[in-house]
Amino acid sequence: VQLQASGGGLVQPGGSLRLSCAASGDRLRFYAIGWFRQAPGKEREGVACINSHDGTVYYSDSVKGRFTATRDNAENTAALRMDSLKSEDTAVYYCAAEFRPRGQTKCTVDEHSYWGQGTLVTVSS
Repeated sequence: VQLQASGGGLVQPGGSLRLSCAASGDRLRFYAIGWFRQAPGKEREGVACINSHDGTVYYSDSVKGRFTATRDNAENTAALRMDSLKSEDTAVYYCAAEFRPRGQTKCTVDEHSYWGQGTLVTVSS
């Protein structure tokens, strides 16, 4: 599966942004989908991950209550709605996927085999 993330940009603190992830080459319905970010000088971290079989979403503590991850299997897309953005949310955001029709997928880099190219989110006044 090929993934392409889009929707990044410059937003003021407290603002909102919606990232999209479009998939091609395979159907996403059997894939776990993850959203990751990497800030300058920091390791890539998982912020939101969605299981394939039951749609359960894991959120990291740093974004819980502010970010909402969704998937649309019919459209073969995923999205990350980001509200109440903070300067520390500034990073390159990636969508990723792992073929996992059943079971849990950890929201970690090594648990996801397919990656999009990343989209930059800058939160600044």
